[in-house]
Amino acid sequence: MRTVLVVDDEPQLLRALQVNLRAEGYEVLTAMDGTTALQHAEVNHPEIIVLDLGLPDINGVDVITRIRRSSSTPIIVLSARQGSVDKVRALDAGADDYVTKPFGLDELLARLRVAERRLGTSDGGEQVVIVDVGDFAVDLEKKKVTRDGAPVRLTPREWAILQLLVCNPGRLITQQQMLARIWGPGYDGETHYLRVYMGQLRRKLEADPARPRHLLTEAGMGYRFEP
Repeated sequence: MRTVLVVDDEPQLLRALQVNLRAEGYEVLTAMDGTTALQHAEVNHPEIIVLDLGLPDINGVDVITRIRRSSSTPIIVLSARQGSVDKVRALDAGADDYVTKPFGLDELLARLRVAERRLGTSDGGEQVVIVDVGDFAVDLEKKKVTRDGAPVRLTPREWAILQLLVCNPGRLITQQQMLARIWGPGYDGETHYLRVYMGQLRRKLEADPARPRHLLTEAGMGYRFEP
């Protein structure tokens, strides 16, 4: 049973999510402000956090930043703010996903399942080192990639991008996060690098590079790996 912390200042929505998520088999903790959310995160160690940005005491982005100082717990932002600026700020702070209100319960449950996969453990509790999506397989331990059983040669940069995406299934990796992680500081504006390398990876790994199923682009924001 996964423990989910739901943080929202709307009592009716908070109660509805608590009831519905429990019915789906989750253990649910709730908080109506950022201070309580941070206390839960520190003391109770929830496995997934669903967080509203518009909290009465602490801005939701600041809550994400403070949680990220000591935890990699998947964070799904739940917010009525639809602007791309708010989404990018939340994702750059360390959020894993962003659901816009109003939303359907089925959509939230799907995002929770993605977050669970990102936790990266098998049923036996061992760390997953081989990711096989059918079209291709990635051996994270041996740093090898195969397609239809045949080895695929990747450049060091291609491997670094693929490894970052595969280790975070379902999570949106922003352009800035990817550039900073792989190229280093000072490359924030070099987004054309990413387009080139993602194109190369798709040609090497996707069955139909023009219609990728696994290495996806979120226009203007970043990239996502879908198993």
